[in-house]
Amino acid sequence: MESSPLKEIASELPFFKTVNEREKLLGVVGALVLRQVSLSKAAEIMGMGKEAFLELLDAMRVEFSYLEKSDVETEVKW
Repeated sequence: MESSPLKEIASELPFFKTVNEREKLLGVVGALVLRQVSLSKAAEIMGMGKEAFLELLDAMRVEFSYLEKSDVETEVKW
């Protein structure tokens, strides 16, 4: 039985105990980065508080910002 590429990636993550939890994390992070879910919803799906989830994102080196791209451009100009 072959494993999927997603399972292979998930098995390499040092976060969470099961591959299923790791796969869920990958999906949630993807949805968050694509702005399909809010930070609150992503944390809820993972069964974590927002602060704990932000710490996890930081540990994973996932860049996340509440700002829209245009907001970032405005900040850079100032």
